[in-house]
Amino acid sequence: MQGKIIKVSGALVVAENIMDAKLFDVCLVSEKELVGEIIEIHGNKVSIEVYENTDGLKVGDIVKNTQKPLSIQLGPGLIGNVFDGIGRSLNDIYESCGDRIKTGVKVQTLSSDKKWEFVAQKKVGESVFAGDVLGYVQESGIIQHKIMVPNNVSGKLTSIKSGEFSVLDVVAKIKTSNGVEDVCLSSFWPIRIKRPFKKKIEITKPLTTGQRVIDTFFPLACGGVAAIPGPFGSGKTVVQHQIAKWSDADVVVYVGCGERGNEMTDVLQEFPTLLDPKTKKSLMEKTILIANTSDMPVAAREASIYTGITIAEYYRDMGYNVIVMADSTSRWAEALREMSGRLEEIPGEEGYPAYLGSRLASFYERAGNVQTLGQETRVGSVSCVGAVSPQGGDLSEPVSQATLRIVKVFWGLSSSLAYKRHFPAIDWLISYSGYVTNLKSYYAQNLSYEFLDRKNLLMKILQEEKELDDVVSLMGFDVLGDKDKTTLDVAKIIREDYLHQNAFDEIDTYTSLKKQDKMLKCVCEFACQAKEAIEKGATYEQIIDLPSRALIGTMKYTKEEELEKIDDIISAIKSDFLMLNKKEEKE
Repeated sequence: MQGKIIKVSGALVVAENIMDAKLFDVCLVSEKELVGEIIEIHGNKVSIEVYENTDGLKVGDIVKNTQKPLSIQLGPGLIGNVFDGIGRSLNDIYESCGDRIKTGVKVQTLSSDKKWEFVAQKKVGESVFAGDVLGYVQESGIIQHKIMVPNNVSGKLTSIKSGEFSVLDVVAKIKTSNGVEDVCLSSFWPIRIKRPFKKKIEITKPLTTGQRVIDTFFPLACGGVAAIPGPFGSGKTVVQHQIAKWSDADVVVYVGCGERGNEMTDVLQEFPTLLDPKTKKSLMEKTILIANTSDMPVAAREASIYTGITIAEYYRDMGYNVIVMADSTSRWAEALREMSGRLEEIPGEEGYPAYLGSRLASFYERAGNVQTLGQETRVGSVSCVGAVSPQGGDLSEPVSQATLRIVKVFWGLSSSLAYKRHFPAIDWLISYSGYVTNLKSYYAQNLSYEFLDRKNLLMKILQEEKELDDVVSLMGFDVLGDKDKTTLDVAKIIREDYLHQNAFDEIDTYTSLKKQDKMLKCVCEFACQAKEAIEKGATYEQIIDLPSRALIGTMKYTKEEELEKIDDIISAIKSDFLMLNKKEEKE
């Protein structure tokens, strides 16, 4: 089982004479016992991807094979914690090492010292199967952590007890056909293997983010996958932060994959001060952070997104809706390219390995809406949102193209919108969502039957604006007729009063679906009334001078509990146009 190093190339170590070596076995490299993973085998030689700093390694150092895959400990204590790319608690590392991570530091995912109050829900003698809930731990003010029967275990409960336990304590015993299985508050799961479920079920519910351009125009469904590609400075990270803050997901897993340290610091400092819109409790009470910043060992980036998605699947199995934010998959792909180069593999397009697409798919395809294991019916979902940072904003580069072949929602960011301080800087002319059809019945039942028709009307006006802008840039605004001028004014209302959202405003930073529906109705009412008035002879100047035209800009600052004020604006619009039409009839 013990071998020796024969080559060191950055994060790649080649060793020989390791007995019983298998792909993805975890190895302990040198006397420091650095964590690494076997990624290639040639005869008696293996290539090991080391997830820590390899400075000081030399030929002849020993390598031990644990014969276990890279796994993460799953149990109470994940919520509100911060982990590195391979699942080690950064809080515990800080207590052990200070503000510099030492190589070979031994830290578990979950603290074995902390006691948790376990409440048993099954009784001795009951038959249980994989996925059944034995009891729960109140992990935070928001999350009730369910302790489940492990995968491939079924039998009769011979022991179960409530009380205070650590994550390593046995809380139940199950008699199976192969003996007695101990159940602890925590368990281990290989990060590269999907957690099992009964079946995937149809996606029918939106994942509300509170961002109007997303929820109205390009919605993401519970269990869906989305990509946010865009050039540097276009606001990818800010959009992801907003979704993480305000989405109605039960659990948020934020993976900072190769991101700058100050951005992760912003998350750590800001999230505890924010309140979840549903529960009014701190956002950290439903958030898990995976921090693999740009100055951390590059090899661990490759593992970080699998660590995040495994944690998400674990909470999905409890029946929660989970969202995974990966920021950014481009830097993850760069780590993949670096390791591929050190392995001397034949490079694909732009130096990325030929298996880039399949590796991306192995991450995104673990999303979905599922019926979980267990006798009781539970439905949970994992939704994935990945940021892509193409060089120079070129969406034809390999990572963007591979991602777009997999995802069904594309939020294309525009640097020109970002420079105009239009947030979110999502370009409505290039973005799309493939979940609108799935969500049609939800909108009809929970909002209004006209919701999608109104959205389509606004999108049509924005497309007309693009065509008219080309005419204006060539010939000037004055050549347009009253009808086209009015179209441009309505488009301006859509952009500035509906799509534009102030992330720093206490009210405008989040908009519920109910409020979006009323705002949408208000804008559509003005658009339809303006079109009808123009046909009856009204002028562009008369329409823009209407008092209700100015009121539309105030609706996004209306509080959620005062939505009747938007109804008042709609009434004012109808009244103004009624008077205008009567005036035109007299003349």
